Amino acid sequence: MTDMRIETIGTEGQPLVVLDDFAPDPAGLRDFAAAADFSPAHNHYPGVRAPLPEAYLATQLPLIAEAAAAAFERRRALRVVDASFSIVSTPPGALTIPQRLPHVDAFTEDRIALVHYLSIENGDGTAFFRHRATGFETVTEARRDLFFRHLDTEMRHGGVPSPGYPLGDTPLFESIHTEPARYNRALLYRSWNLHSGAISSASALSPDPVRGRLTVTAFLSIG
Repeated sequence: MTDMRIETIGTEGQPLVVLDDFAPDPAGLRDFAAAADFSPAHNHYPGVRAPLPEAYLATQLPLIAEAAAAAFERRRALRVVDASFSIVSTPPGALTIPQRLPHVDAFTEDRIALVHYLSIENGDGTAFFRHRATGFETVTEARRDLFFRHLDTEMRHGGVPSPGYPLGDTPLFESIHTEPARYNRALLYRSWNLHSGAISSASALSPDPVRGRLTVTAFLSIG
């Protein structure tokens, strides 16, 4: 049975839903992923992705909808924007500049993100951040231009971040919360939260779904 808790993170009090024992058959999902055809991801994701089994979202959407209603005051039906198996696998030295920084996935209140951890040995979780210069923990449409102007100025004058995944406090960002990974745990949060995978320096970064940081990542609209 899935256990759901809702936290609020940071000074902006954004909701974070933690769903333990999320899927009824996580081992079956791992078996499906092990036989899947992974390919390089797009949209700055630092790794590889593969299609999900068709039944995944049909099975999990009612639970996601229940959690979204409780945490985000959802008023309309959920719409899946994108969903796939995802594995972080890019070596630190090969990261692009955007991949070295916390990011947001969308700028509007109706968009939420799902991360479902499927690594048996748990692996790396998800970290959330505050931008020091602006104090922003979220980047909305109204904040978008100001945030990116500040970030551009900071990097032009102070240099770009060193190669590596953002983890803990950095010169430009303060870590406000890290939710650990756990086998068959899922997180739901608004896509406008500044966040990153909490990828440790000890991570093997294997693209193999049996050995790597196997997750399901999905983006949904609740508007």
